[in-house]
Amino acid sequence: METSVPLLFAAMVGFTHAFEADHLLAVSSMVTRRNSIKSSLKDGIYWGLGHSSTILAIGLLMIVAKVAIAEATFGYFEATVGLMLILLGTHRIWKTWKHEQHHHKAHQEEAPHHHRLAYGVGLVHGLAGSGTLVLLVMTELKSSLQGIVYLLIFGLGSIAGMLLASGVFSLPFSQKFTNARQIRGALTLASSLFCIVLGCKVMWENLRGL
Repeated sequence: METSVPLLFAAMVGFTHAFEADHLLAVSSMVTRRNSIKSSLKDGIYWGLGHSSTILAIGLLMIVAKVAIAEATFGYFEATVGLMLILLGTHRIWKTWKHEQHHHKAHQEEAPHHHRLAYGVGLVHGLAGSGTLVLLVMTELKSSLQGIVYLLIFGLGSIAGMLLASGVFSLPFSQKFTNARQIRGALTLASSLFCIVLGCKVMWENLRGL
């Protein structure tokens, strides 16, 4: 019973984890490229898969292979996430300035390779907080198998959470809700600027003490 309780909460913790500020700003930056909720939902799924892949990989290294990762390394991981947020926001502003999202070809984003960005962002995002999560699992669960199962369930929860978040955040950018270029552009600029600001904050907090 003692080991089953953490497993029961794994999905819920993963679900709420998807709604952290840096995750939401990253997904908001990505869904501004979309003109349909369906495409945005796919971005959410791919983000969750990438996020879960990284956490599972680090979990396998630390729990199964018993690889010790220095605490400072996770600080660099967090800083990498900050850099990614800055790049996402900057790139989105540049694309908005070029008005590429208003051309016909820019709306044809259903091809699978366009979701690689979401998967890649998820991979990098999985670095943030992965060490703390895995160490917590190692402390609470004595069995390596239970630890890996926890991380898998956590991953499923985060996929579900980001699926919901991407759907909600895509609404203001959907053509059904926002046909005015000025409004769409203003929303895109706002989300991109917030992304850059948070990225700078994350980098500063994690690099100043290293």
